Amino acid sequence: MLRTGRLLGAGRAADVYEIDEGWVLRRNREGWGDAAAEGVVMEHVRSHGYPVPLVRLADSTRTDLVLERLYGPTMLQACLNGALDPAEAGATLACLLRELHAVPGRTSAAARVLHLDLHPDNVVLTADGPRVIDWTNAEEGEPGLDWGMSAVILAQVAVGDAPLAGPARSMLGALLADSSDLTGDGLAEALRRRAANPTMSRRETGLLGDAGELIRALVSLRS
Repeated sequence: MLRTGRLLGAGRAADVYEIDEGWVLRRNREGWGDAAAEGVVMEHVRSHGYPVPLVRLADSTRTDLVLERLYGPTMLQACLNGALDPAEAGATLACLLRELHAVPGRTSAAARVLHLDLHPDNVVLTADGPRVIDWTNAEEGEPGLDWGMSAVILAQVAVGDAPLAGPARSMLGALLADSSDLTGDGLAEALRRRAANPTMSRRETGLLGDAGELIRALVSLRS
C-alpha cells in the first residue's frame, strides 16, 4: 500500500491524501466504485485530448486511484470567491460536455463517453485551463443523459433555499443556452438516477420535482 501524507479533501464517498508535490491518492470508502476502471476511462479520454489529471494505473487498485496533483480552485470555489462569473461557469461546463462527447467510446465507437457528474465542484481551474475530476460514474451512452445529469444537479441547487441558489440558476441558464443536446429521455433518466442515488439526502431528493420543472421551463426538449 502506498504511503500517504495529510488529508487534502473529502467527498461523499472518497478521501484524497497527499503523496508528494506531484501526486495524490483518492481512496474510496467502503469499496465504493472501481477506482482502477475509472482510471482506465480517464486515460482513454486523455488520449483524445480531453483535460483530465494524469493517472498512475500501475499503482491504482479497486479502492485507490493515484492521480496527478492539481493546483487551483474548483470552479465552485472560484464562483464563491468572485473570481468567476456563474454564467461563465455554466458556459464552460457546456463546452466541456460537448468536448467530451466528441470522444468515441472505448467499447463501441458509436457510443459516447459520459461523465454523469459534471458540475462546478468537479472542475479544477489550473494554470493550464480546466481539468475534469471524479469519473466514478462514467459510462458510455447517449450524450442527452450527461446533459440531463449536469442540468439536474444545478437545478436542484437553484430551486433550493441555499445562498448558491441564484448563482446556480445563472449557471443552469448558461449551460442550457443551446439545449440541442438535452433530450426528454435524457432528463427523465437523469431524474430517476438522482432519486435513486444513495448518497443524497431526503431533502435533496425532495427538490427533484421542482428541479425538473425548472429545466423544462428553460428549454424545449426533444425525445
